[in-house]
Amino acid sequence: MRIGELAESTGVDVETVRYYEKAGLLLPPSREANGYRSYGKTHLERLAFIRHCRALDMPLADVARLLKFVEQPTSDCGDINVLVDNQLGRVRARLKSMRALEKQLTALRKQCGEPHSTNECGILHELISAAHGEACACHAEH
Repeated sequence: MRIGELAESTGVDVETVRYYEKAGLLLPPSREANGYRSYGKTHLERLAFIRHCRALDMPLADVARLLKFVEQPTSDCGDINVLVDNQLGRVRARLKSMRALEKQLTALRKQCGEPHSTNECGILHELISAAHGEACACHAEH
């Protein structure tokens, strides 16, 4: 199959396929007589694997490490567990950060309960005050 078919089959952009090739995540495809790249089932499976890892927000360096484990099926999987544990830690840290952001936005939203003119908008007043270095509702200690 050609690069466009591979990309479409996996839901990945053609440029992303090329990037993964350059990064060494995808093996170079064979070439047809006319010079076109020719991808096979192995490329399709590997690209689907990469895409799934990326959907789990794994960094490309971790995806590359996982691919090495795929190529060494008899090796110990302890490092894979560590890799996933590290990713889980990053996700948990982002969740904590997102919860804090949610609290800040909720506090900011409470500054303007009902629609009225923008010059009376509590949200804008808070944002302008913060821009001047003053305390704001969304960064107050809770």
